[in-house]
Amino acid sequence: MIAGIHEQDFVAYMIFGLILNFLFSMMFGLYLSKNIGMQEMISSKGDKEQNILISLSLFVPYAKMIITLYRVGILQIFFLNKGYSHKEFWVYMTNKHD
Repeated sequence: MIAGIHEQDFVAYMIFGLILNFLFSMMFGLYLSKNIGMQEMISSKGDKEQNILISLSLFVPYAKMIITLYRVGILQIFFLNKGYSHKEFWVYMTNKHD
């Protein structure tokens, strides 16, 4: 047993969480590319690497989906509600900050 559930159920939760993450990530990516533009996203993308914890979160069911929804929340609450653009959010997410 893992975390109080059988291994097969745990793997099923992981797979379902990854599928949901894939769907949410695709929808969020399409939303950003629609509002920013694919060429603009490519030209303004920085060299920021993802944190190792983001990569390890693949092994925790629904963790990647929660991270994607967190990014959506950051976009809405801290960028769009304060008058910033989608492009400024993209630059914030993809560039290193000192």
